Amino acid sequence: MGFSNIDLTIVVVYIVLSTGVGAWIGRHQKNTTDYFLGGRQIPWLAVTFSIVATETSVLTFISIPAVSYQGDLTFIQIALGYVVGRILVALYFIPAFYRGEMNTAYHFLGQRFGQTMRTTASITFMATRVLADGVRLFATAIPLAFIIKGSGAFADLTDSQFYAISILLIGVLTIIYTCIGGIRSVIWMDVVQMTVYIGGALLAAILILNKLPNGFATVTEWAADDNKLKWFSAGTDLAWRDFIKQPYTFFTAFIAGAVFSLASHGTDQLTVQRVLTCKDKRSSQKAISLSGFVVLVQFLLFLFLGSMLFAYYGGMSYQDLGLTRADGIFPKFIVEEMPNGISGLIVAALFAAAMSTLSSSLSSLSSAAILDIYVPLAGKGKSEAQLLKISRLVTLGWGVVLIMAALAFIGLEGTVVEVALGIASYTYGGLLGSFLLGLIHKKATQKDALIGFVSALVVMTLVISTVEIAWPLYTLVGSLTTIMVGIASHKFFSRSKNAS
Repeated sequence: MGFSNIDLTIVVVYIVLSTGVGAWIGRHQKNTTDYFLGGRQIPWLAVTFSIVATETSVLTFISIPAVSYQGDLTFIQIALGYVVGRILVALYFIPAFYRGEMNTAYHFLGQRFGQTMRTTASITFMATRVLADGVRLFATAIPLAFIIKGSGAFADLTDSQFYAISILLIGVLTIIYTCIGGIRSVIWMDVVQMTVYIGGALLAAILILNKLPNGFATVTEWAADDNKLKWFSAGTDLAWRDFIKQPYTFFTAFIAGAVFSLASHGTDQLTVQRVLTCKDKRSSQKAISLSGFVVLVQFLLFLFLGSMLFAYYGGMSYQDLGLTRADGIFPKFIVEEMPNGISGLIVAALFAAAMSTLSSSLSSLSSAAILDIYVPLAGKGKSEAQLLKISRLVTLGWGVVLIMAALAFIGLEGTVVEVALGIASYTYGGLLGSFLLGLIHKKATQKDALIGFVSALVVMTLVISTVEIAWPLYTLVGSLTTIMVGIASHKFFSRSKNAS
């Protein structure tokens, strides 16, 4: 069917309208508490949907179907671990954030250990977020570039140039409403956009099943031949060397997935910022706990979409479909097979959700830079009006940085969801280990935490460069290293002090 002018019009109108509405929602900002925390008055259910939309929108939409298209459903074991991890965050991390007036994830580390540890953790978060969300922004450009190319416009441009145009378009529009509206705009637009893109995914599933000769029976028929509906893998038949390389065996996926979720939702400012917009501890706990179950259902939906597409395309590889990467399979179906108007609405929802993810990154990066570093070190004498102006300028600066990072990822190999999660896992271990060290070892000092944190980064560098292990294990290895080295450091320096 192709992507018609009607579809293109829907996409343009929807994205521009989202930008305008987003800016309007958060237009009344008086101070940094309003700008970064929504005045701590955001309803917990809205926060739940915002968490889910931010972490999974684009990556879920285009990469999770690619994972099951090329493999099976064993990725869902990670989502089961996510549920457990978020419940643990609600039970143990949220209460710590509400002891005092916390305004970032790393405020706790500052109170527990000192400003140096808070600054170190915040800078680490910012570096990781730029890399991981640079990949996410690039992921968004894949279907948009597919549309621009398919419309016949700019036919003389290369794929890389199409990606660059897409990244710039999304980035600039997102920067506009994030700079103006702050976290309130981000969260409420997340709610709208998640509703639309989940509805679009369900509609796509219905259309695929209607196009198959025997509906879901055709899916199960194709899946049975290639074991596509397999969701559980113990991995007990593998040698140890092979076992630790596989990301989707039950132990690795479930246990490491829970640890990863502890880090991503307990120590990452991207999520913690949202949790802190709730009015009280109980509301924050409900928001973070429910998000795990919503993500589980969402992963199931998009994994099954991949299986349906596998049946629809008769098991053809993405190369045989004329694609340069597996992430383009679902966008290809949307653009080429869905009715005019419907494909435009779904693609528009995809990009709007992508903008919400990027805006969330911009807000979290700016809040960490201003509240963790600038205010404690250089901004104590500034008025709220001055801090608000500086915050908007910093948000603009981070937008430029993220656009540059996304441009640098053009030509990336592998499905973007696995690359992005792998990047985050690299430093999550050190951050999680520092939080856990502060919670479980009451006598550990800032020196112990810093030594443990740096040791984790060194160990992860060695592990990744010399030992091949599955990416979900990165966080587990890093956090255990931080805790054990931190405890050992405390014992060593305590003995040295006593001996002298």
